[in-house]
Amino acid sequence: MGARYLYLARHGEASPDESGLTENGRRQAELLGRRLRGVPFAAVHHSPLPRAADTARLIGEQLGGALPRVSQAAGDYVPYFPERDELPPDSADSLLGFLARFPPEERERGPLLAREAMESFTGPVDGAEPRHELVVTHNFLIGWLVRAAQDAPAWRWLGLNHCNAALTVIRYAPGRLSSVLVYNDMTHLPPELRWTGFPPELRV
Repeated sequence: MGARYLYLARHGEASPDESGLTENGRRQAELLGRRLRGVPFAAVHHSPLPRAADTARLIGEQLGGALPRVSQAAGDYVPYFPERDELPPDSADSLLGFLARFPPEERERGPLLAREAMESFTGPVDGAEPRHELVVTHNFLIGWLVRAAQDAPAWRWLGLNHCNAALTVIRYAPGRLSSVLVYNDMTHLPPELRWTGFPPELRV
């Protein structure tokens, strides 16, 4: 078995109707692609939604022809719905109120896709050579995979936020604990393009 390096990127800043990217979002994607030049990606996966597909295409252009692949498991969905008794008492009402906004069918669809994402994108790989993969996705899935890499409770994807076109990298090596090497890193973006998509009260 060999190590897998999973690169996770949230899509660039989306237009108000989420039909694509803003000019800022396109610039964010290009700069992230430049940062990732030289990484020998074996695969580039992306959500089927336009804002992620456009981001993956722009990144791919900077990678010298890497062909992005659409993946339903990289989509935008709620990965896990906790019960009240799983949550901290002081924040349970707020968290459950947030989750109540999602339609009932999401309770079936989301966890199934989250399981598929875990099977497809995580863990060591066959063969001795390291494998590098990029997934251009959405805030919730990044939180879910980071939570899993840290063996945190299933509900703890909540409260993990990711900026547009920021970078997270997780390493999965045989016989070792998974390691979050980089989280929500924006150093490839100039100050005016950082922190988009992030709750204003949490920006530092």
